[in-house]
Amino acid sequence: MLTSVLTGHFAELIVLFGIVFVHELGHAAAARMLGLNVLSIQLLPFGGVAAVEDNGTLSAAKEIWIAAAGPLQNVILAGTGLLAHLAGLWQGPTLAYFVQANILIVLFNLLPILPLDGGKMAQALCSLFLPYHSTLLWAARISVVFSVLLIAYSFYPLLSHQGVQLNLLMVGIFLFYSNWVDHRNIPFRFIRFLIGRQRLFAGQDPSAKNAQPIVADETKPLDTVLRLLKRDKYHFVYVLNPAGELLQIVPEHKIIDLFLSGCLIHEYK
Repeated sequence: MLTSVLTGHFAELIVLFGIVFVHELGHAAAARMLGLNVLSIQLLPFGGVAAVEDNGTLSAAKEIWIAAAGPLQNVILAGTGLLAHLAGLWQGPTLAYFVQANILIVLFNLLPILPLDGGKMAQALCSLFLPYHSTLLWAARISVVFSVLLIAYSFYPLLSHQGVQLNLLMVGIFLFYSNWVDHRNIPFRFIRFLIGRQRLFAGQDPSAKNAQPIVADETKPLDTVLRLLKRDKYHFVYVLNPAGELLQIVPEHKIIDLFLSGCLIHEYK
């Protein structure tokens, strides 16, 4: 910010922050439409964050909608700027900067890196096909890899004897640190997911139409079974003995109750 003042680009900075603010308002509006509580909208040196209260019951479709609502605002802003230009209401370099900034924000946010919108949408899509624990694990790993590639790309100009892309380098370091911490916090995020499912299915009939079976040996630890849960599905666990005979069928919420009460070894009754 200080550099923008000294170099006479403070107006561009204000425009950029305004664009980012509208972007985050899109996330917040989508979350409110879905009945979620928006805790805050924060403007940071690397962009913005709309902090939405997530109790672990957010579906993949809702998460995709909330994530997509931000870039959608930038598409609308860029389109509005172009329409104003066609109508003869807005001309000059400010318009070009406004449109380019919105397009760049859209393209950058759609990168498959958490916590960018593209990373959130990719993670939500993967959770439709993979167990939720595996989704968390691989989304964090892929985000770390892409963050490293972003850092490496910031040094690419050195090959042609140019300067390092400092902004890209700082953003890459920020994303790498964020995803490294996120990877370490996966066990806590998974516990929050289980608590959310416990609340979601409390008092409901477990014979839901979207139920899927999980086959497990009676000696398999509870946490191993729970790592097979999918986000938008309800599961019945078919417990087998070593001979492959069916012992019982246990609804997932009973296994979650056992796990959260501290029974880490199998105890399906």
